[in-house]
Order: sequence, then structure tokens, then C-alpha cells
Amino acid sequence: MNEPLSDIGLIGLAVMGQNLALNIADHGFRISVYNRTTSTMEKFVAENPDTPGGLVGQATLEEFAASLKRPRRAVIMVQAGKATDAVIDSLTQVFEPGDIIIDGGNAKWTDTIRREKELKEKGFLFIGSGVSGGEEGARFGPSVMPGGDRAAYSHIEPVWNAIAAKVDPVTGKELKGAAPGKPITGGVPCATYIGTDGAGHYVKMVHNGIEYGDMQMICEAYDLMRKLLGMSAPEIADVFKKWNTGVLDSFLIEITGEVLAQKDPVTGGDLVDLILDTAGQKGTGKWTSVSALDMGVPAPTVAEAVFARCLSAVKDERVAASKILTGPDSRYTGDKE
Repeated sequence: MNEPLSDIGLIGLAVMGQNLALNIADHGFRISVYNRTTSTMEKFVAENPDTPGGLVGQATLEEFAASLKRPRRAVIMVQAGKATDAVIDSLTQVFEPGDIIIDGGNAKWTDTIRREKELKEKGFLFIGSGVSGGEEGARFGPSVMPGGDRAAYSHIEPVWNAIAAKVDPVTGKELKGAAPGKPITGGVPCATYIGTDGAGHYVKMVHNGIEYGDMQMICEAYDLMRKLLGMSAPEIADVFKKWNTGVLDSFLIEITGEVLAQKDPVTGGDLVDLILDTAGQKGTGKWTSVSALDMGVPAPTVAEAVFARCLSAVKDERVAASKILTGPDSRYTGDKE
């Protein structure tokens, strides 16, 4: 007896890919999954046998393509850049004109424009969609920012609307409480068609750039409390937790309070003091700043946040400089509150 065809497929079963696949399956969609390392796919499917829609593992791209309803819809969740290009090239060998490829990674928007143009010439449809919310968002409700051919998006719009985070239409607050197999129902989905070609990934890039600014402001608030007010990490954690109950309520403020409250299980000291003070970056903040400079649009908060990450990354140079340069040695003596 033949297996029923899947509604959609997903390639790339790292954490984000696995969580997005489970989210899709929780909403009743049958989903085929493929990973270059077959054992990863087999383990993932075996560990999740009872999703409402069903996870179907495919060992080869040929089997993956054959398992999908037409027009085929496949989401790519692999590393941006050459890895994404390689998967797209492989898919064009097993898909047919009219099928739809969706890149859900953090692609550079100019790459998305190029890919859509190349695929359109071959008869394929392409969507570049930002997916925001990290691992937990992918699992229980991300914000999704699709761009590309409008007709192509109509084929994945029901899926994207279903899996996206939901907000209360009156308060604008996110509806929470989703659990495995029990997604949020009702509310307004955090999903909308952004525009043609690279528009979705451009918006995701700017979104990430704004997040760079948010994170830098959090760092500077921490630094002022630690150095000028002499507050301990747990005291600062309490401030962030208090802030999270008001207008600053957000995921970043929430997790900052949680992180600053953590103790190291070995030494018993504050965990934040044992974490190496160097920050990495994947490029989206830099791309935002470069685009702003190219257009003559002032975005200094994002740019300075990028520079701060660059400065934090040169640890050896900072240590050497600290032996020559002296900064201000002062404490605020007024009312802390």
C-alpha cells in the first residue's frame, strides 16, 4: 500500500530545522524530512513518532522529492552561503518546474535576489523567508518574513500562518502556552508577505540589526550598574526582572535577568563572571550597517553595536591596551534607585 504524500518537506535537521519541522507537524501537516547525515534524520524521526501531522524520513533527495505533493514545497534550513546554494542545486535535479523552494536561513538579501532570478529562469519558484525567534520560536511560534513571488507564497501561506507566533488582536501581546502537540489556536499570526525577491530576508536582516542595538544597550546598562553603582550580578538580575514587568517587557530583557541570576555549579560564583567577554557575529548587523551607509540612512545605534562586537572580539589587544590606558575610576554616590 502506497504511503500518502507529504504536504511539505524540510531539509537540514540541525536544531532550528528540527524544531521548525516539529512545529509544522504539530499543526497537522505531514512533513518529509531529509538530512545529509542519514543517521541524524533517522534518530529525529524515531524520537518523535506521535506528531499530529506526521514526520516522514527520507534517505535520499530522490525519495524526498517523490514523497511530496505537487507543486512540491521544500524548506531549506542549512547554513547561509555555499551550503544553501549546494542544496538548491541538488533540489533542482529532482524537482520539476513549478515546484517551490523556500530558504528559511539567514541569507544575505542580495543572495536571495540572485537565487530567485536563477531559479525563475529554470521554471522554479523561490521564497526567501526570515524566521525569527531562535530555537524556541521555531518550535512553538516564530515570526516569519517571506519575500519572493506572490503566487509562490500563496502555496505556503497556510503553513506559515499556522506555525507563526500568534498575538492578541486587541493588546498586541504574544499568546503563550504552546506545548508539544498542542499549538496555539486563534490570534493574529506573525506572518505577512513582505514583497518581491529579497524583501523578506532584507527585513530579517534589519530586524537582526535592531537586535544588535538592543543587546548593546543591555550590555551598557549592565556595565553602568556594575561599575558606577557597584552592584552585584544578582542585584542587576533583579533590576532586569523588574524592568521585564513594564514597558521593557521582551525576550532579551527576560533572559538577561535569568542569565545574571545563574551561579556556576563548580565554584558557586556568578556565572557571568566566568564567561569569556568576546562576542561573535553572523553578519546581519554588519550587512544592515553597510546597507544604511550605501543609502545614506542614519543607523548609528546598529553601527556602533557592530563596532562594539568587533572591539570585544580582539581580546588580546584589549588586554594589552588595558596595561597602558587607564579609564575613569569613579563611582556614583547618589541614590541608586
